[in-house]
Amino acid sequence: MIPIPKIALVGRPNVGKSTLFNRICGGRKAITDRRPGSTRDRNYAQTSWQGAAFELIDTGGLLLGTDDPLLGPAAEQADRAIEEADLVVFVVDGRAGLLPDDRAIAASLRKRGKRVLVAVNKIEGSEDGLAEFAPLGFERMHALSAEHGLGVGDLLDAALADLPRVELPEGDQEPLKIALVGRPNVGKSSLLNRFLGEERAVVSPIPGTTRDAVDSLLVRDGQRYLFVDTAGIRRSRHLQENVDHVSVVLSRRAIDRADVALLILDAAEGLREMDATIGGYVHEAGRGMVVVVNKWDLSETGKTKEMETRVRDSLKFLAYAPIVFTSAKTGKGLAGALKKAREVHAASRLRIATGPLNRVIAKAAERHAPKAAKGGHAVRILFATQIGVAPPTFVVSINHPVDLHFSYKRYLENQLREQFGFEGAPIVLKVRARRH
Repeated sequence: MIPIPKIALVGRPNVGKSTLFNRICGGRKAITDRRPGSTRDRNYAQTSWQGAAFELIDTGGLLLGTDDPLLGPAAEQADRAIEEADLVVFVVDGRAGLLPDDRAIAASLRKRGKRVLVAVNKIEGSEDGLAEFAPLGFERMHALSAEHGLGVGDLLDAALADLPRVELPEGDQEPLKIALVGRPNVGKSSLLNRFLGEERAVVSPIPGTTRDAVDSLLVRDGQRYLFVDTAGIRRSRHLQENVDHVSVVLSRRAIDRADVALLILDAAEGLREMDATIGGYVHEAGRGMVVVVNKWDLSETGKTKEMETRVRDSLKFLAYAPIVFTSAKTGKGLAGALKKAREVHAASRLRIATGPLNRVIAKAAERHAPKAAKGGHAVRILFATQIGVAPPTFVVSINHPVDLHFSYKRYLENQLREQFGFEGAPIVLKVRARRH
């Protein structure tokens, strides 16, 4: 099988690489910001043009010789992207003109012997500004405006012309989409790198290092996983930069796109109020969840039962979520986390036949009579049916136009879990009155 070709977007900071990435992928997937350094990791997306599939890699800006603790690792990520790419699209800024860093990047690309196509951005598709970049020494240059979409199709035609054509795969097994979510610096990127066995995401002790949501595909034992390493979610008062506000939005979007979320906690630092807030985001989105206690190698006690009790006390509303203990440093617990993610995904898609479901509901009502949320109505459950999965959603029909008390809904939920499982999956109970 011919592998899907990879195309890397590289260039100085703030030349429009992420805007071009978003334009080609058809969505706002990478963060765009006017200040340099908004993109730090490699951001991957599989897409296609005229039926030809390819993988596009967005990279952080290349600043050669920088001492910046974040831009330095970002440049290393760009170097890795260049190494694995079949073609490099070297993006330059047509408005700013040819700068020394452009020349330095061009020299580096020539030494590597990579196939290079120069994309002169921000000149609204006019070819008048191409001549200035001729000294870079690359024959193929294309004028475009990533912001307005002008010239992007011609760029893709040229980029794919010399690459193996791979048709879009049909009928492939959908990967299990897993979002890594949690506060900044709990080890999400380190866990991702450990899962993948490579330095895919920038890892730094500086909170907030990851800003983009970076998709990474893993195939293990025949199972495909698509990881989304999300930016650390912080309270609004801690969001000093606009780009950090966008990170929060992208993180919540990543939860919405995922099948299962791994809620990462820090065993060394302990639980914080924000852990519950983030868990609430996942619960509200109706996604399956596994609670991952990371950095277990740094735990002071090393007693899992004690930690489980603390987690359950702090996250009472997530009692249905399984807990696993991991260490990104040693690799402990990673296989168990993937196994739980698969089980939770299966539980979230479990369907219960109407007969067994109503028998369980009827027995539950016999043990404890239904209670209305308001008023003194004698409530009777008529029947129940499952109307959806992911999350498992049930409708309970009753004899009066009232709602059930929240404690009784929780009781019914517990009965469903006891009989059918649903580990790690939130359950949605809706109440309807019989029509007269």
